[in-house]
Amino acid sequence: MSEPYRIVVKVLSADGTCDFGHQVDDEILFGGETIQGRVCLRALYSFLPEVFAMRCGAEFPWLDAEHKDAAAHACPDAYNPVVLMRRVREE
Repeated sequence: MSEPYRIVVKVLSADGTCDFGHQVDDEILFGGETIQGRVCLRALYSFLPEVFAMRCGAEFPWLDAEHKDAAAHACPDAYNPVVLMRRVREE
């Protein structure tokens, strides 16, 4: 079974100083067999389950119909949060 959706994770905001060096507008692309871009392992570990679910077409009940393809996700660094957004259904 091929996974139908590519995911783009984009840094929307960064408060404080990200130890990894993420900056606003950085992007990580999740294709069918590849990941393109630099990504902090802590952030990746925290959002990877959602990326996998969204690649397979999952829809989250807390997102309204207008924004069902985008969800904010904060990295786990509470002192220097980086907010990442996932977008799906880019064909």
